[in-house]
Parts: sequence; C-alpha cells; structure tokens
Amino acid sequence: MRIKRGVPARAKHKKILQAAKGMQHYRTRSFRLAKQGVIKALRYSYRDRRNKKRDLRGLWITRINNASRELGLSYSQLIAGMKAKNINIDRKILSDLAVNQPEAFKAIVNTVKEK
Repeated sequence: MRIKRGVPARAKHKKILQAAKGMQHYRTRSFRLAKQGVIKALRYSYRDRRNKKRDLRGLWITRINNASRELGLSYSQLIAGMKAKNINIDRKILSDLAVNQPEAFKAIVNTVKEK
C-alpha cells in the first residue's frame, strides 16, 4: 500500500511560501522559486549578522576619529595615548561618549594630551 503525503507536503509548502511573503514576482507563488529565495535569504541573514558587528565597529571608529580631530588629536594618537595612560574604554563606549557626552570625551582627550 502506498503512502500519500498530501497533508505534510501542503504544510511544508505553506511554511516556505509564508517565509517568502515579502518577495517579488513568482517567488511568492511558485514553491520552487520561493524555496530558493528563502534559502538564499537565510544565508544572507546568517552572514550579515556577523558583518553587522564589523560595520558597527567601523562606525564607532569614524565617530571617535571625527570627535578627536576636532579636539586636535587623530584617532591613532588618541588610542595610542589611551593605551600609554592605561585608560581602558572600548570603542563602543568611547563613540557613545563622543556623540552624547562631549564634555566627558573632551576630558579623556585632555588626559591623553597631557605629557
């Protein structure tokens, strides 16, 4: 006796088509194209969750560089000076200070500038 898979197949197709809901053209209607699109989208999302960390670090460095140059130091001079003075603040916090609390950032830059 053969086994019919109508119900599980329909459920599987519905799941994939639901995941492809925001896509365009035949990817929303054709199961085959929807499956390809969903697999590709999941691959991109996995990759970009890791790349997001890289992009944010670059943004923090840019913000720190801009804020420190206004105060007369380049980014590399600031980081080197912080290491020499043993000031351990990561780039995320430092960029947040530069944007939201410029006085605190200025105090750190002045501490680094002192010989």
